[in-house]
Amino acid sequence: MIIGLDVGGTHTDAVILSKNGIEKSVKVPTDPADLFNTVLSGFTQLLESIDPSQIRRVVISTTLTTNAIVQQTMEPVGMIVSAGPGIDPEFFRTGDHYYAVSGSINHRGREKAPVNEMQIQDIAGKLKDAGVEYVGVVSKFCVRNPSHEILIKRILNKYFKQVFLGHHVSGNLNFPRRIATTHLNAAVFALHKSFFEAVKKSLAEKGLTVPIQILKADGGTMSLEASMHFPGQTVLSGPAASIMGAIPYAPEGQDAIVLDIGGTTTDIAFLVDKAPLLEPVGIQRGRYKSLIRSLRTDSKGIGGDSALRVSDNVLSIGPDRQGPAMAFGGPLPTPTDALVVLGLMDTGDREKALAGIHTIAQGLGLSDEAAAEKVFKTCCTIILKKTFEMIDQINSQPVYTVHDFLEGYKLSPQKILLLGGPAPYFAKKIEDLYQIDTFAVPESAVANAIGAALARTTCEVSLNADTEQGIVTAHEEDFAEPISKTFSEDDLMETAYNLLREKAINSGADPENMDEVEVVEYQKFNIVRNFSPRGKIFRTKMQLKPGLIKGFEKMLHQRGNHAQSNA
Repeated sequence: MIIGLDVGGTHTDAVILSKNGIEKSVKVPTDPADLFNTVLSGFTQLLESIDPSQIRRVVISTTLTTNAIVQQTMEPVGMIVSAGPGIDPEFFRTGDHYYAVSGSINHRGREKAPVNEMQIQDIAGKLKDAGVEYVGVVSKFCVRNPSHEILIKRILNKYFKQVFLGHHVSGNLNFPRRIATTHLNAAVFALHKSFFEAVKKSLAEKGLTVPIQILKADGGTMSLEASMHFPGQTVLSGPAASIMGAIPYAPEGQDAIVLDIGGTTTDIAFLVDKAPLLEPVGIQRGRYKSLIRSLRTDSKGIGGDSALRVSDNVLSIGPDRQGPAMAFGGPLPTPTDALVVLGLMDTGDREKALAGIHTIAQGLGLSDEAAAEKVFKTCCTIILKKTFEMIDQINSQPVYTVHDFLEGYKLSPQKILLLGGPAPYFAKKIEDLYQIDTFAVPESAVANAIGAALARTTCEVSLNADTEQGIVTAHEEDFAEPISKTFSEDDLMETAYNLLREKAINSGADPENMDEVEVVEYQKFNIVRNFSPRGKIFRTKMQLKPGLIKGFEKMLHQRGNHAQSNA
């Protein structure tokens, strides 16, 4: 049996899957101030009458780091950046505690100016006095030589709880994005650490000792322990779970829209022949342009619990959520109340829902039922307008999926897959309005948790070889070995594969899935000096592709003794 757990901003969903299908699913309220009891409550209800020793795998997705970025509740962190000649690193300032320092490495990985250790000591004192506990360190060409970052970290270690280094985040050369990614790792670390500890403690309480995986933004998983070194990878974990939960139901050979309608937001994504679209460079959220590989998603601040208001006879929906629907004890009318009034939902207090919608009806000069219908139709229109805007944007650029670069491809969806609690109610209305085949995926209310449970472990390695200098390096992995002048492309690929296999297995991957490896980058340069060949430079990036675990079909197309409970 395997467990999927999705810790959302409104609810935490959990499922148990086995070869017989979905054994059980539960939904509990999320309390961000008490993650331990939130997660423990989910596991307690889920494992009632289940022997914990039968559980073989636990995968978790979360929106906590995403919400922290959106709500700007991240911890203040320090950044120490060395750039050398070129663009002034002040252009990439991340906040008040940002210091550009002396010292530089060139593009070949050779030191041009040393680190000023006294300068670093002085900055450490200033950051400490400001109450900063976490620091990021970035050197411009750290992927070619991380020695400056390592030296600065050695100086800082005695002052701070955690120091994050730029060369650990990616093998790609992109100085501005590396700064943003390192800053992001440091800024969300404290929140992610509290989540990590809550999950570990709650699992221990239930007697679960199996390895725990967490879903990354690219739709693959990593071990919970590994996520502590790169917590930024959990940004967009929740939307990635939506996409993975929709893949089994997507049409083959066609494009599809994925809409996850939650309590506060609707996440929007796309599939091309069952393959998710990809952000090939990295996530961008607000001003943060990162090197975090991600599935391509976007969100609209509209959901089942969005607040409804009328001003000057104009209806507005969201983007804020002031609590649950009035039908469930909330303070303001919401789209969920409209669904209750229309008789599409048979749960909740209809009288309270009607009272809320009545205030909207008065403002619009409509009957209660006509107002509820207008709310419902407007919700669908707002969501689909955003979706079509995304399609236009995607079609104005090269299209990448997790498998391929689709040169000249134009997205043209023929199907809409809906997830989330309100999904069954929205499906027919959207289909009627837009004449696109639309359906709610099975178990749509907990599809995120199912998607997390079924995702397989992914990772990547970047390798650089310089036969003139006689060294092959993967600085993200703290790997370096001497090589001879005869080092070849085949040697490069073999070394990269062995590194990837070791990293993947350490991250919790199934060794049998290593046939899903692909080379996503390869470059080769001749080194010529004074018209004489001196050696070669090889670079490659190899990855274990995102996808679903083997045998997932049996877990979805058969049903066990499935009991769902709502709290």
